[in-house]
Amino acid sequence: MVESEVDTSSTAAATTATAVLTAPLSLEGGLAAELKPANLVQRVLSLFRNVRPGADLSHFQLPATFNLPKSQLQLYGEGVYCAGEDYLSRCARGKDSLERLTGVVAWSISTTRPPIFGFAPYNPVLGETHHVSSGSIHVLLEQVSHRPPVSALHATDDGGNIELVWCQNPVPKFHGTSIEATVNGKRQVKLLKFNETYEVDCPNLLIRLLPAPSVEWSGTVRITCKESGLEAELSYHRSRSFLGIGGDARCVNGKVFRSSSGSQETACEIDGHWDRTVSLKDVRSGEVSVLYDAKRAIGNLITPEVKDQEDLSSSESAVVWSEVSEAILAKDWEKASEAKRQVEGRARKLDKERNERGEVWMPKHFSLSQDKNGKWECWPLEKSVRPAPIIVPSS
Repeated sequence: MVESEVDTSSTAAATTATAVLTAPLSLEGGLAAELKPANLVQRVLSLFRNVRPGADLSHFQLPATFNLPKSQLQLYGEGVYCAGEDYLSRCARGKDSLERLTGVVAWSISTTRPPIFGFAPYNPVLGETHHVSSGSIHVLLEQVSHRPPVSALHATDDGGNIELVWCQNPVPKFHGTSIEATVNGKRQVKLLKFNETYEVDCPNLLIRLLPAPSVEWSGTVRITCKESGLEAELSYHRSRSFLGIGGDARCVNGKVFRSSSGSQETACEIDGHWDRTVSLKDVRSGEVSVLYDAKRAIGNLITPEVKDQEDLSSSESAVVWSEVSEAILAKDWEKASEAKRQVEGRARKLDKERNERGEVWMPKHFSLSQDKNGKWECWPLEKSVRPAPIIVPSS
């Protein structure tokens, strides 16, 4: 067995590492305002001309012109460390189990970020990591498998109140006129002082190519807590627009109920739009309150920055893909394509060399297993995450 990170013989060696960090996906401005090339729909359609419906796109080779200047690991991480209002800490301050569960519901909605039609992040290479601190919370991600792509996340706070453990395996499939990405795996939110663990699903990402191009979150998200017996169910609804006109896009509704009672009596009703506000109604009292405010949560998010250059790892996402991201931001597509080929080529070379030596690659920060049904699980090797060399500056 071998424990290995991405190739440190490249220009991204730790001593000379250069990290390129870009604005997180937010409600307004940021990358969405910058990435608006001409004839985007036609270019996207041309990509899938020879792809059969039902095909798994997990390892589809996407040209650099369609890439966001960041890795999928960074997008997962931004859902935790890039937030205007700290919904995560609010979960641990709930006075009772119901308030804590609704806090986790609000936080899970805050991880839903506006996708950009026609653009996708880089597929992380095996052993790639991403390590960022925001205030008192420290987040570490690692790409623990490449085929299939599996990403692991571990986050802890300084106060010992919260721990996050994720293991995510996205499976995008082509359906002729659309692409739907299902995110398999567990997302656990642990409120340590209450000995409560919440398991949280992820909505699917639906990309419509015809008749009108669009991208949206859809599907059912379940949030369960075995310790309290409480459960929430959220439905992210697909827009019913015709040729892009009308429809109630980005709508989310659901309920909170006590699953342990058997009757599943509803305690609260949830309704709203994940990119605006979501309300919570207490069924008994009829009282309505604002559960989630997207403008406060994901509006005008701050771009992370490097605090400790010397502590940057050569496997850090922002370092691994730095040359590609620089070229994309400069719109130098020839350089971006070449830099991307080099990153992916080094990863294939390392994989080939390991196979020739009969070595089995092992993650550095997580243990990993797969059950007989193909489901992946990850466990962090360390109890807590140390402060990171990349930080999100306070506003």
